Amino acid sequence: MIEIIELLFLGAAVGTLSGFFGIGGGTILVPALLLMGYDMKVAIGISVVQMAFASIYGSYLNLKKGTLDVKMVAVIGVGGFVGALLSPFIIQTLSAATLEWIFLSFVLFALTRLFFKTKEHVDGRTIHPAILFIIGAILGAFAISIGVGGSILLVPILVGFLHVPLKNAVSAGLFFVVFSSVSGLIGLSIAGNIDYESGVVIGLASLVGVAGGIWLKHQTKDAHHKMALVLFYIGVALYLLYRLVGQNG
Repeated sequence: MIEIIELLFLGAAVGTLSGFFGIGGGTILVPALLLMGYDMKVAIGISVVQMAFASIYGSYLNLKKGTLDVKMVAVIGVGGFVGALLSPFIIQTLSAATLEWIFLSFVLFALTRLFFKTKEHVDGRTIHPAILFIIGAILGAFAISIGVGGSILLVPILVGFLHVPLKNAVSAGLFFVVFSSVSGLIGLSIAGNIDYESGVVIGLASLVGVAGGIWLKHQTKDAHHKMALVLFYIGVALYLLYRLVGQNG
């Protein structure tokens, strides 16, 4: 009973972060589950279930608020869906430690793009759909393999390279997670790598948090929102580095 209560609180907290930062939730959920004693690969499966809940509901709310450009991210999303189908193979091939190092690399890249992107652009860049598809496929394949939806990289790419406004990029990032998480859910279910009971408990609780996180996002100034993102990525990176160095070095 105590464990279920812990999972409910964790789900609500992760859902809030999902709505506010546009992430699937795995960026914080996977480290939290590891801290609770879950194995890395079990944590990944639980995270994928939660991401499916949070991303679908959160994208619906963002669409109602007018910050979700479906056309812009649809091609990337389809690529993410295709790429995520490869995640069971990647998980079986790579060790848990290797997956955690990949996770850390993702976080550091995202942090770098957000931290050094200071100039605001009025117009976005136009990129060929094939390139967008490839970007989505790469993000989907490796992101689901480490238990995140891919938006941890997609949001910085949209802001730093395509000049998309931050709030729109956050909404797009969460919508991308719909494609990658549903595809990953299918693949990991077939492979038998999901703890459904824990995943559903966290997923349902995250719905409440998502609504609150999206409301908070629209009450926050862009400069403060960006700073919160940077601090969030720094915190996750430091925890992962501590964990990896402490266990393996």
